[in-house]
Amino acid sequence: MFRLIRFFVLLMVAFVAGVFFERNAASERCVSAGAKWLRTGVCSVTGDAHE
Repeated sequence: MFRLIRFFVLLMVAFVAGVFFERNAASERCVSAGAKWLRTGVCSVTGDAHE
């Protein structure tokens, strides 16, 4: 039973780490394209959205 719980905890940790990794990669691509990365996780090309 403990192995099953441990499996799901590690699965959640890996998922959250993957989400943060992908968010970081997307923000780097956005900034390198000359756009602005907003806190909501959106790449704003014009830079005037919700500032």
